[in-house]
Amino acid sequence: NAEYMGLSSGCSSNWSCLISMKLNISYPATGCQKLIEVDDEKRLRPLYEKRIATEVTGDTLGDEWKGYVLRITGGNDKQGFPMKQGVLTTGRVKLLLSAGHSCYRPRRKGERKRKSVRGCIVDANLSVLSMCIVRKGEQEIPGLTDKTVPRRLGPKRASKIRRLFNLSKEDDVRKYVVRRPLPAKEGKKADSKAPKIQRLVTPVVLQRKRHRLALKRRRATKKREEAAEYAKLLAMRLKQAKERKRSRSGSRSASMSQSQSKS
Repeated sequence: NAEYMGLSSGCSSNWSCLISMKLNISYPATGCQKLIEVDDEKRLRPLYEKRIATEVTGDTLGDEWKGYVLRITGGNDKQGFPMKQGVLTTGRVKLLLSAGHSCYRPRRKGERKRKSVRGCIVDANLSVLSMCIVRKGEQEIPGLTDKTVPRRLGPKRASKIRRLFNLSKEDDVRKYVVRRPLPAKEGKKADSKAPKIQRLVTPVVLQRKRHRLALKRRRATKKREEAAEYAKLLAMRLKQAKERKRSRSGSRSASMSQSQSKS
């Protein structure tokens, strides 16, 4: 008990022995990310009471982070519940989430579910805090800014391929597709794989477009002809009805005159 009391008294005097948080820092320019563990509460204290999307300086994390500007992008608490933007608290709440909300992936169409999420304000109860580098500092960070991870897949849409390689409309986009090398099999030569280009204008696409427009014009012409034929038939029926009405009234007046003459 005395030993336990001594340990507890030692930790109470040095609060930093109880605080430990992992920082998952990414650098979009190189595609790298690095997980560092910070045990010093003095380094973490400037991050407390900050919200998601807040930009902070990296000087407090160490001398190698001098000049860096980091943006808070999210995190998880010690039980694994994620932080959600817009929940202005440091605690945990249960929200009814549906499709389009963060921290929730619906399994069925129209499904809603009540999920536990954590507020967007940083405090000491977080296990992992995710951040990204907004502005690079003076020194290189090993494993984060000193190397570049190539993108596994290139763009697939024709307009995005043109934007990436600065192509004009006359250039053939199919020659600039980023191919992905496949692992070589025994006894076979190395092969590569390319995506199917989306929204690519080819002669077949133009032919199908002309065919669709021709069908549309044909339907419109047929509709006009049928409308004219119906109007013609309607006019003929109205004319016949008027003639029948006129003949009926004429025969009635003739019969009335004959009856009067007999009387």
